[in-house]
Amino acid sequence: MSKVAPLPYEDRTVYSVASFNRGVATWLGRLPTVWVEGEVTELKRHERWASVFFTLKDPEDGSCIAATMQRGKFDALRLELADGERVHVFGRPELFEQRADFRLRVLTIERFGVGAHLAALERLKAKLAAEGLFAQERKRPLPLLPRRIGLVTGNDAAAKRDVIATIQSRFPAANLLVAETLVQGPRAAPGMVDALQSLCAQPGIDVIVLTRGGGSFEDLLPFSDERLVRAVATCPVPVVSAVGHEQDTPLCDLAADVRASTPTMAGKLVVPELSELSGKLDRARSSLARCVARTLERDALRLERSAERLRAAPRRALERERERVERAHERLRTAPALAVERKRAALESTAGKLRVLSPLQTLERGYAIVRTDARVVTDVASLDVGESVDVRVARGSFGARVEETRR
Repeated sequence: MSKVAPLPYEDRTVYSVASFNRGVATWLGRLPTVWVEGEVTELKRHERWASVFFTLKDPEDGSCIAATMQRGKFDALRLELADGERVHVFGRPELFEQRADFRLRVLTIERFGVGAHLAALERLKAKLAAEGLFAQERKRPLPLLPRRIGLVTGNDAAAKRDVIATIQSRFPAANLLVAETLVQGPRAAPGMVDALQSLCAQPGIDVIVLTRGGGSFEDLLPFSDERLVRAVATCPVPVVSAVGHEQDTPLCDLAADVRASTPTMAGKLVVPELSELSGKLDRARSSLARCVARTLERDALRLERSAERLRAAPRRALERERERVERAHERLRTAPALAVERKRAALESTAGKLRVLSPLQTLERGYAIVRTDARVVTDVASLDVGESVDVRVARGSFGARVEETRR
């Protein structure tokens, strides 16, 4: 890029057109981004263009400024703007140097009042969250095979056709009850609340789908209405919310038991695929048959072992009884000899004790027993000199006469 440099001409400083435009463009590039309010006019968009062009007009005095925005960013906003709509644009001023074309380079666009709506929605979201309406523990699982499916949607809406077509293609036997109502505008929220409550009053309703297709921010505002959000949160049956596109998140999505990214996905969530269900049933049937067969085999083996034990039981009982009789017979046969042996041992023990206590044992050690006619002499005082005594020794006895006594 060439520099912004003046050309010296005698006593004056002169800029070329290119240098002047470049200088102004550089100075404008230093300005901060700003919000500008105005009406959209002369909107031009083409698939081959990289940018979208429009004019922003002040409705008070007709002042205008050209504006441009990258087509990808413009399309992502999905505003579907029309001439005459009042908007807020956020961007910075710039100068197209080649033609000194002054314009506003737009970074984002909001319809007039969207900011206030967003702030109000954030306050409502915080309030309902504090009450627990969005809590995960409040979410209920969807029934596997609902008896009856309620559908709250708009009349002749593409979302309604997508949900119904998906459900019927996946599970043709599904029973649907459709409650058509307004899904856009000031009367949409109370209408959807009434439709939701009327479906809940119907017998057999197991799940309700609340759906509509995509739309602008304002189009989807009824789905963030506090009345509808509370009705969804307090609905006695599970609610699937399928509103707008995947990036849209109205407050009813947060209160619903399940959020579906699209109406088609909602249809996939509420009913199973019939072919998949049939496959699961076939696999379950086969598994049950194998389980029954294994159980019968185990029972047959158990019965066979029980029968074998019953057949062998009498034989084992007889063997045990024979062994018991043989042991008893052996005890009876050996009992007399054992009794005699025990008696002999007892007698020998007693005899041994008697031998130890017998006076004869004392006599064997050289002692003698002296007797008079009436008693055993234990004291010489009982003897008289000249008295006859009988003396017993270990082997035999003899008579004697007392010649003398000593103490």
